[in-house]
Amino acid sequence: MTPTHLPGRVAIPALPEQTRTPPPGGLEPFNAAPPHEVRATLLTCLHSTRWADRVADHRPYPDIDALLAACDEAAYDLPPAELSHALAAEALPFLPEDVYSAAHTALSAAYAAYEAKFGHGFIICLDGLTHTESLDHVLAGIRSRLANDPEEERVLAAEELRRLAKGRLVSHLA
Repeated sequence: MTPTHLPGRVAIPALPEQTRTPPPGGLEPFNAAPPHEVRATLLTCLHSTRWADRVADHRPYPDIDALLAACDEAAYDLPPAELSHALAAEALPFLPEDVYSAAHTALSAAYAAYEAKFGHGFIICLDGLTHTESLDHVLAGIRSRLANDPEEERVLAAEELRRLAKGRLVSHLA
């Protein structure tokens, strides 16, 4: 482009037209999908309609970090009843069958004690662990967390729930 010259003015070249590049990875389909589809996907990550609505309503996200930050923020804002509902909907952590048979008694007793004390199932994120590390992580986690008071444990369980939700969402987008 040629600069425009006017008397007494400095010529400034025009800037090239800016284009927006699409977000990397699987965000483009996530950002463009109909709201009901996004909410359904999000509900598979965390069983909270309030959380799913909030994350879906703030699309589009420029990158995965922004999406995960929004997931965290929405989860931190869950009222106690919604958090209780989300915790209740979680299943036991996945461990290989042979691990359950080898440690079934210890895990069953620990899960029962945890649920009796805190009123919801034990929640722990096992992302990034091998199958052999998972059992040790679960047993150590449940033993240490059984010593918590209910409010302290609610905070830890909510953090694990956030980690699970983000890991599930990242897996879905991959």
